[in-house]
Amino acid sequence: MNGAVLAETDLERLIPRFYARVREDPQLGPVFNDIVEDWPEHLEKLVAFWSSVMLGSGRYKGNPVMAHGRHITRMAPELFARWLEIWADVTSEEMAPPVAAAMQAKAGRIAESLQLAMFFRLPPVAEPAPERV
Repeated sequence: MNGAVLAETDLERLIPRFYARVREDPQLGPVFNDIVEDWPEHLEKLVAFWSSVMLGSGRYKGNPVMAHGRHITRMAPELFARWLEIWADVTSEEMAPPVAAAMQAKAGRIAESLQLAMFFRLPPVAEPAPERV
């Protein structure tokens, strides 16, 4: 990548490299390799997602919470930290520092949102007791 501007071609290069590392990771690899059935198709969706998030392209038309929600039992909360660690490594290696920092900050917010949506549940609210007269 030249300069501090992110382009679609950068994402097309970055995302496969990042997920190649995820797939090889001892902690994340087994989870992702068991869940993802078609890596080429999944990588296309991920490029579209990051294009929408970072470039405002609107290419991604899915719902990340719904897509990940059915895999809640496989993606433990502590694995998000490992995902973010690899993301930071790869984005720092592949992107100009300001772009890497922006992508890392965005990924942190996305990970936090996914974790809240997937794991945080408020206890049920008890019905108030009927008033006695």
